[in-house]
Amino acid sequence: MSPLKPQATYDDFARLDIRIGKVVEVQPFPRARNPSYKVGVDVGAGRIMWSSAQITNYEPAALVGSLVVCVCNFGPKNIAGFTSELLILGAKDAGGKVIVLGPRSEVAVGEPIY
Repeated sequence: MSPLKPQATYDDFARLDIRIGKVVEVQPFPRARNPSYKVGVDVGAGRIMWSSAQITNYEPAALVGSLVVCVCNFGPKNIAGFTSELLILGAKDAGGKVIVLGPRSEVAVGEPIY
């Protein structure tokens, strides 16, 4: 186990725009340094937002239509010529595979996390 990070305030947390999104498209991303997909997510922002996501242990068809938890306001990041606009949250399992975080029940797209 890693040690806890320094304490943050609720205001630190509240500045993050964390929402439920629905994966609408998954594309291969062969130019990425680490195996990744280009993932289009509807987070209720009026347009699809894109992420470079190291979640290739999932088949693209299994991801499309799934609900995920995303940080939407980190700002764009250039990854191998691709603009990644949001972070899809996940955690590694015992085997080192990234497990995507999502709600346990149906939740509306764009619903904020608090």
